[in-house]
Amino acid sequence: MSEIDPKTEALVPAWVTLPEIAEILGVDILKVRQQLKERKFLAVRRGEHRALQVPADFFQDGNIVKGLVGTLTLLSDSNFSDEEALEWLFTADDTLPGTPVQALQENRMTEVRRRAQALAI
Repeated sequence: MSEIDPKTEALVPAWVTLPEIAEILGVDILKVRQQLKERKFLAVRRGEHRALQVPADFFQDGNIVKGLVGTLTLLSDSNFSDEEALEWLFTADDTLPGTPVQALQENRMTEVRRRAQALAI
């Protein structure tokens, strides 16, 4: 888990803590920590106490946003750091339109994956 720079932090509209994720997903905190370890989502240290926090937009309807895990894998395979992946996911792309994370929330996973794969070239 890395600390986040102010530029990237400003791109993410809302954050949740690991205990809040446990509530969202209806699982215990140990399961959330396991999912984090398995890179089902990304967390960064932020705030006064440097607590692990995750973008709230990674969750929808009590689940991890469909397509996020595979997209994170593609970005990692392209040697993106966690912070670079967050920046890419939350930066507007006029060709989508919107941000990649918004497109994932809207079930436009194929479009996002195409762009993520192109980064590897």
